[in-house]
Amino acid sequence: MKTFQLNAEPRTDLGKKAAKALRAGQKIPCVLNGGKVIELKDGKYDGTLAEGEKVVEIGREGKAVLTTDFTVNFNDVRKLIYTPEVFVVALNINGVEKMAVLKDIQWHPVNDSILHLDFLEVTNDKPVVVSIPVNVEGHAAGVKAGGKLYLSMKKVKVKGIYTEIPERIIVNVDSLGIGQSVKVGDLKYDNFELASSKDLVITGVRATRAAATAAAESEEGEEGEAAE
Repeated sequence: MKTFQLNAEPRTDLGKKAAKALRAGQKIPCVLNGGKVIELKDGKYDGTLAEGEKVVEIGREGKAVLTTDFTVNFNDVRKLIYTPEVFVVALNINGVEKMAVLKDIQWHPVNDSILHLDFLEVTNDKPVVVSIPVNVEGHAAGVKAGGKLYLSMKKVKVKGIYTEIPERIIVNVDSLGIGQSVKVGDLKYDNFELASSKDLVITGVRATRAAATAAAESEEGEEGEAAE
């Protein structure tokens, strides 16, 4: 995946009023999840928290993770959000860089403005699941025979170490005949796996009315020749 550089500022005031003020100033409240697991002693963390960090228990006794609340400028994330591409984000929070992927965008239900961004921290030893674009290449045999190529999935979920995940999945359709398709389960890779349901159809070739008519006329012609 390509890398997207993003500067951020830690956020300490987490109230609704403060969030509203941030948005009015063209800033977006964000959170970074997926931090390292830490040990609690008597239900408390005795380490030092950076500005914006907080401790979140994870349901295992004595265990928690560190999350970070921060803000970004709207103009700085436009090219991250309004694009079909998927990036790994080099997130610089007050001089501390962490690698992350954008996991969720909360939109305003009426005006479609961005209310909140959720990021997930990624590392070189922990697999992550992201959705990446699908690109079709080649000239399907079924299309040459009069069929029509269709794309059912513009993105597929991929699981792997973020450095091994490609920018897109390439599906070659040269061998597809009319009525044939490529499913998620048909694709195999060495360094990552597809996490979408294996039965989902990614792309295929369907028969068109013209192709069906041509096939029927061909069959009628062969029958007539046989009768003679």
